[in-house]
Amino acid sequence: MDLSIVISLYNEKESLRELTDWIVRTLKDKGLEYEIILVDDGSHDGSWDVIKSLPSEFSGPVIRGIRFRRNYGKSAALYNGFKAAQGEVVITMDADLQDSPEEIPELYRMIKEEGWDIVSGWKQNRQDNKLTKNLPSKLYNWTARKITGIKLHDMNCGLKAYRREVVKSIEVYGEMHRYIPYLAKNEGFTRVTEMPVHHQKRKYGKSKFGLERFVNGFLDLLSLWFLSTFGKKPMHFFGFTGLVTFLLGFIFAVWIIVEKLVAQANGLHFRPVTEQPGFFLALAALVIGVLLFLAGFIGEMVSRNAAERNHYNIKEEF
Repeated sequence: MDLSIVISLYNEKESLRELTDWIVRTLKDKGLEYEIILVDDGSHDGSWDVIKSLPSEFSGPVIRGIRFRRNYGKSAALYNGFKAAQGEVVITMDADLQDSPEEIPELYRMIKEEGWDIVSGWKQNRQDNKLTKNLPSKLYNWTARKITGIKLHDMNCGLKAYRREVVKSIEVYGEMHRYIPYLAKNEGFTRVTEMPVHHQKRKYGKSKFGLERFVNGFLDLLSLWFLSTFGKKPMHFFGFTGLVTFLLGFIFAVWIIVEKLVAQANGLHFRPVTEQPGFFLALAALVIGVLLFLAGFIGEMVSRNAAERNHYNIKEEF
């Protein structure tokens, strides 16, 4: 099969037929064998009934449906959609009609002919509220570029194309769907680019995401960066940080004690060590340093006993 189109959705009953019809019309004369995989993330508005009726209403593509018992989130929907996908190229898009299916042929071409691992959509002219979506999105994407090293203007765009090998090699979990390019980069898929795409105003319903997604997204980004950098070598972070903290506390404590002894030996006025706040700060640094070192040691033992400690993504062999 040439192409898989994975669509995650939650309460998008009104747009499903229109979206499917748009996809079928766009790909009608392209000579592609393709499938549409609709993942219903626990909708309660009748979306599943619409999905079940689509195969009989549209000829041409293979239309498949996956339904969750409850709402698990977009990452879970994409994970299962990727697991079911059979196409050589996998394209993801949202079900709210803000992503245009007319971008699909060019995304497919860039993967197949230009050899990219990932082609990410770039919504240059967003049709969202500038105060609540555009400005936070620009800050979020700037931060993501700095931390991940991937030069994408719109990391969180739902319209993306992947080589089949990419989606079969990564695990999307939690809310990490925002950082699939970074997950792929950590698995060795470094050919990532972007393509300007048309962004449309939402036609039905309302957005399922609020401003809290930017805070959560930043925390997820830090977690992903930490795991990818120190996941298999926690002692390099906790051990080093603990050692530095312990040494600083030790040096500070010794300095306070020596200062007191020198003043006492010369008959000068001095404050008892236990009456100096700096001494207790030094003790706190000593304790924190030891705890951080122990955390690194425990993390190292957990890492070395993990089932995937020797899991590596092999590109080819003979």
